[in-house]
Amino acid sequence: MKVFMHCDMEGASGIYSAEQVRCAQGRDLLIADVNSAAMAALEAGVDQLIVCDTHAGGGNFILDRMLQDPRITWLPRSRGEQNGKLRWMPGLNETVAGFMLLGHHAMAGTKGAFLPHTETGRWADFQINGQSMGEMGLEACFAGHWDVPVCLAQGDEAACREAEAMFPGIVTACVKRAIARDACSGPDPEQARKLTGRKVAQAVEALRAGRCRPFKPQLPMTVTIRMVKTESAEEAGQRPNVQRVDDCTVQCTVERRCDVLKWLTGAGLP
Repeated sequence: MKVFMHCDMEGASGIYSAEQVRCAQGRDLLIADVNSAAMAALEAGVDQLIVCDTHAGGGNFILDRMLQDPRITWLPRSRGEQNGKLRWMPGLNETVAGFMLLGHHAMAGTKGAFLPHTETGRWADFQINGQSMGEMGLEACFAGHWDVPVCLAQGDEAACREAEAMFPGIVTACVKRAIARDACSGPDPEQARKLTGRKVAQAVEALRAGRCRPFKPQLPMTVTIRMVKTESAEEAGQRPNVQRVDDCTVQCTVERRCDVLKWLTGAGLP
């Protein structure tokens, strides 16, 4: 079984303040979390694991500190080369059996969430076919191009609720609870990692049992982004095939789920 693990930082075990996300401590906690989850996946029977760093585009993994196992492929950045071409999440294709969202956060505007946002602080709302969603939905849609089921989400209570509402059959690992937008509480990081490890094993079993489903919005997809500032919408509106809806909103219609963001950022398949 091959699994793709896509790793953000805000939802990682032991990260309880906004300051940690911006310093070396956050990177250290992320590395410990990812190593622990990767080991749990291998122990649960995953024989090929691709682990991708997506926080701020990547660059947070220190490769000589990552778990050394020939069954793991470490992707230090969310964009990389595949077959000589630059693409988003290289290695994610029809051979992958499951998609795991580690260390994730709730979408922009979510009340009672720790550091909720979507992609960038310039985005106020992101929608596919009129449904608001965050980075988990965006990334799962990309995986849905190859019918890859979403099986695990780890993060705070709000992120886990968001994942459960969007992805039937998903297993969630709640490792923290927001007490303010930029602060949260939770168990000791080692205890949170043990919880996540158990949830990873449950997610692998859910994949084997066929309880997880790919996220596949109806095609063609209308992708809409409401920007915080008019200037951002004006800039995005200059791209080919992009429609300006109002002062702060742009949208585009795409024919493939893997093009969910390519129209705006270039992220996707070549």
